[in-house]
Amino acid sequence: MCRSDNLINAVLERAQEIDGRKKLACAEAFELAQEFGVEVAEIGHICNQQNIRICKCQLGCFQ
Repeated sequence: MCRSDNLINAVLERAQEIDGRKKLACAEAFELAQEFGVEVAEIGHICNQQNIRICKCQLGCFQ
């Protein structure tokens, strides 16, 4: 399994289903980016591809 597969799996594991839709808290996105040494935008791209919505965004990075 390559690094990007590990990152995608980590995003999928941390995303929670709320009201019938997968969501990932902004703070979790930043933690994953730091943990995997990638830009937070990469986490955003993965979320878009996987139909995961970023919620509880503190800085307006995800809209």
